[in-house]
Amino acid sequence: MVDLTYLQDKMKTLYYEKDSKRGLYATFTWLVEEIGELAEALLSQNREAIEEEIADVIAWTLSIANLVGINAESSFCKKYGC
Repeated sequence: MVDLTYLQDKMKTLYYEKDSKRGLYATFTWLVEEIGELAEALLSQNREAIEEEIADVIAWTLSIANLVGINAESSFCKKYGC
């Protein structure tokens, strides 16, 4: 198991520069596209596609958190408890 901070740091290492150049709005647009792809996977009941799209939604959400300087794990724990 890995924690959310580890995943957020990994996304920052891999994509922060590219995400920064793309900008917040465009990065958010990618997240919305991935949510649409998750909806399609859910409708088709394709488990493999659902797993892939859930991972993409998490990744893009963490990229947005990086762009706005928010620790996703702390935010999650604040709202839902840990």
